[in-house]
Amino acid sequence: MLVLRRGIVTQADAPGAGEQRLVVDVPGRGPRAAIADIALVGAADTGDDVVVNTQAADLELGSGGFDIVHVNLTRGLDAQGVPGAHVMKLNYSSLQHAVLPVEGPVLARLDGAAAVIFLHGQLAPLAWAFGQVRPGGRLGYVQTAGGALPGGHSRVVRELRDRGLLSGFLTAAPAYGGEGEAISTAGALVHGFADLGWDAAVCGPGPGILGSSSALGHGGMAALDSAHTALALGGEVVIAPRLSSGDPRERHQGLSHHAATVIELLLAPVTVAMPEDFAFELPEGGPAHHAFAVAVDLAGYGQSGLPTTTMGRSIDEDQAFFAGALAGGTALAVRTPERP
Repeated sequence: MLVLRRGIVTQADAPGAGEQRLVVDVPGRGPRAAIADIALVGAADTGDDVVVNTQAADLELGSGGFDIVHVNLTRGLDAQGVPGAHVMKLNYSSLQHAVLPVEGPVLARLDGAAAVIFLHGQLAPLAWAFGQVRPGGRLGYVQTAGGALPGGHSRVVRELRDRGLLSGFLTAAPAYGGEGEAISTAGALVHGFADLGWDAAVCGPGPGILGSSSALGHGGMAALDSAHTALALGGEVVIAPRLSSGDPRERHQGLSHHAATVIELLLAPVTVAMPEDFAFELPEGGPAHHAFAVAVDLAGYGQSGLPTTTMGRSIDEDQAFFAGALAGGTALAVRTPERP
């Protein structure tokens, strides 16, 4: 069951592009950090009476360890929804809401390459590396399942858009709240390439990751669906491997088991980016993938002003993680055909 508690907003930051950071005083739990998804529940103000979902913070989760506003009882009961929208996201849940989907009537093929990432933290280094090789190239981002579902939860996406390192941002069901809403990852990719003029795309989860330490029970498996979707639409697929030289968990050291499992289970060959200084063996079994070795500029990325930490570890403490993402961006740029 949902763990819902009533509380009073005691501190409210200025609303951002997609979310608002709050402090909510919940009886029996005290003042705690909370997030309001503005697209769903609207902005809040000090003194508002709200209902928050407290379960993630109660469980002391490292990812999503804050309360989330479920409804604002003071000012959130008069919303009218998006005019003309009739396609539901988060359907049959209490947070179902109608959107205007981007999918068109024609099945188009992808004229370009798509990269697949396993963690949201790979997005910034991949986009930066792509931009170094293809300045002015139009790289789009499709947020999939596997991590956070609200599109407005990513400050990284907003910064990349402001810098021109991302040319568009679509959320594919069940993710929501992007600049455009797609019912499927396939629909998002076709819309991005055919209608928005993307040269290349990157598909991956929002912030956070689901995980159970099991072989298949983790959000990284969404990468398998994204890769197969892009392949089926005629695009070339580049895997940006999840690597680590600093994660204390053995299953994530070197090539993470998240990435290894997806590479092994793919039904057709793809390009697997491999940073020269952090080479790894491709998993045995499955199709004959192409290991694409590239040099990466860790120092340059470190000076870019973009995020340089992953799960509390700095770029110096986990160079391999950033090298894998940078290699993915470089390989994607090289594999992206020049448009006339």
